[in-house]
Formats: sequence, structure tokens, C-alpha cells
Amino acid sequence: MTDNKAQYVPGHGLLDGRTAVVTAAAGAGIGGATARRLLEEGARIVIGDTHTRRLKEAEQTLAAEFGAHRVAALPCDVTDEDQVASLFALAAREHGGLDIVVNNAGLGGTCSLVDMSDEAWAKVLDVTLNGTFRCTRAALRAFKETGRDGVIVNNASVVGWRAQAGQAHYAAAKAGVMALTRCAAVEAAAYGVRVNAVAPSLAMHPHLVKVTSAELLEELTAREAFGRHAEPWEVANVIVFLASRYSSYLTGEVVSVSSQHA
Repeated sequence: MTDNKAQYVPGHGLLDGRTAVVTAAAGAGIGGATARRLLEEGARIVIGDTHTRRLKEAEQTLAAEFGAHRVAALPCDVTDEDQVASLFALAAREHGGLDIVVNNAGLGGTCSLVDMSDEAWAKVLDVTLNGTFRCTRAALRAFKETGRDGVIVNNASVVGWRAQAGQAHYAAAKAGVMALTRCAAVEAAAYGVRVNAVAPSLAMHPHLVKVTSAELLEELTAREAFGRHAEPWEVANVIVFLASRYSSYLTGEVVSVSSQHA
């Protein structure tokens, strides 16, 4: 059998001189992997997260490795419009502008519809869909004002396409992110801005292990074409592609980082 173990790809300077904002970037998941990959490709970054301690640790680690002049961080809750505005203002203040936005913030959980409260439904939608809306709006306003040919990459999910028990709130939010991506892309094309999304299936990281049963993880892994989960940096690689000029004619698309696109 072919060895399907992932092999890390070194940076090639695809994003030299560009500035990126990444939300929910302090953990060991897709956001953290994306921040690192952007730096490896030559970008400057501004990272936000609600976990202040982890955010500070991530900032210090990345600054030590890639240079403090290329890394800035600010606590940001994407459900708070003022905090979103502050995060984007930091990009302008520290790095002189904005070129790339990666909307990674999202909130999941497992709950059947009959047991789901209005509060649980609203919380997942507010972080995952409304938060992406707030950051997309802020990015488009900045790109339109500065005239930069910016790029937005949203983090969706394969559950936005297919059904999974206990995931109605998360699936609805991610399907909304997909629709938001397509509509924003049509509007933003008028001023040269591209908007795309990735739709991962199973990217393993420590937090996911803590909140998901071993049985469910085993079942989800068995569905994957390669018989394994994705590494977070494998999703980040696709985000880098969408953020780079290699995807210059791609907009309004949702790219499945999985075989499970339906």
C-alpha cells in the first residue's frame, strides 16, 4: 500500500511583502498552522484570538522565529465589532495596510436539534457565520478604500454540503459561510478583490480530540480517501494557494480539502 503520510512543503516566497490578518490563530489547529505557513511564504501577519494567553505565546514564538517586525497580535472576539475594527486597524498601523484576510474563527459542538437551546444555536451562528461576515465586511471596506487587490479566504467545512447528526447549528453556519463567500466574491470583483473558501473535513488537532469522542473520530477517519485525517498545515497549504497569485482567476469558489465534497 502506498505510504500516505503527509510531507511538509517548504516555503517558496509566494506571499513576499504582503500583509495578512488571521482570526482564531493562537491554537494548534488550522489558524495557527495558517499563520506559520503565511510567514514561511514571506508575509507579515496580524493574528487575533479570544485566548489571550495562547495568543501571546503564539506571538512570541513566531516573532522569535520569523522576526518581531513581521508579527503582531491583538485579542479579538469576532462577535464584537469594535474588536474586529481594532484588529484591522492594527494591520494598517503595524504593517502599513492589508492584502490578505483569513477568516478562521468558528465554533462547533455536538447537540441534537430537539435538545438544542436558542442560545446554543445563536452562539455558534454568531461566531462562525456572523463573525466571518463582520471580518469580511471590514476587509472589503479596507480594500475598497485603499485600492489594493486583496484576497479573503474563509474557513468553511464539508458539513456545509452534507448532513451529520448533532451538527445542525454548525452545518447551517458553514453553509452560510459558503453562500457569503459566493455573494461577497461577486460584489468584490468590481474592485479587484477575490473571495474564496476552503472546506476541510477532518483536520486533527488537540482541541478536537478533547471535544470529540474517540469512536466518532475513528468513524470520520474511516471515511477519508487516504484513510487518515488531514494535518492542519495541509489545509493551510490550500489557504496559501488561494491567498497567492497562483489563484488569480479563482473567486467565489469553495475548495474541498477532502474527498468528501458531497
